[in-house]
Amino acid sequence: MQIIKNIFGRLFALWAIIVFAVTMLVALIPTFFTNIYKEPRRSIVMQKIFQAWMKVWFVLVGVRRKIIGKEYFNQGRNFIVVCNHNSFMDVPLSSPGIPQANKTIAKIEMARIPVFGIMYKRGSVLVDRKDEQSRKNSFAKMKEVLAMGLHMCIYPEGTRNKTTEPMQRFHDGAFKLSAATNTPILPAVIFNTAKVLPRGKAFYFWPTRIEMHFLPPVAAQESVETLKNTTFEIMKAYYTAHKH
Repeated sequence: MQIIKNIFGRLFALWAIIVFAVTMLVALIPTFFTNIYKEPRRSIVMQKIFQAWMKVWFVLVGVRRKIIGKEYFNQGRNFIVVCNHNSFMDVPLSSPGIPQANKTIAKIEMARIPVFGIMYKRGSVLVDRKDEQSRKNSFAKMKEVLAMGLHMCIYPEGTRNKTTEPMQRFHDGAFKLSAATNTPILPAVIFNTAKVLPRGKAFYFWPTRIEMHFLPPVAAQESVETLKNTTFEIMKAYYTAHKH
């Protein structure tokens, strides 16, 4: 049975790549016209494009999405949305899953991919993690995003969690941004994305249901360490209680 599943997993992977490429090319058409808008209107329009693109892609590849807690965004203000990070599948789930316009902090290397890089840059604040000046610039750009009234989506673990723990310890960035801008943190816990793209399996894709649960906002605090630890414990406890 495992051999058969591995064969189908690779066939699904091929199908997912083909569908991604075709739907991306279609999404590029309206994307080119977003240059007529100034920010934040441009990001608001781009969010609708991203959401439509990912809705079609997820349906065609057989991945079902369940998103809980969207009502927390009906408070008339923006948030720093922090997500756990288990898989490359987290990005197409998280940013389009936020019901309102947002940008995500992202590695600059991905923006260099032909064609895909165009879409990637439109929804991201890019950072070269090896360059200290780039990290400083990205922090300033994230403050600008929040000042425009948009949400910021950040993965405070920094990289995908490859450990046996529910989550890796958080970095300070999202919480420093919260303290500097007095913007609340909105935790988002992601489930099952590692089942779609399992670690250790090259060229493998398995359709299953994935979920993102938004949790109640955590108010900004002067103490970055306290805010970071509080958010971590909230998300870890929720993940542990609901992962099954």
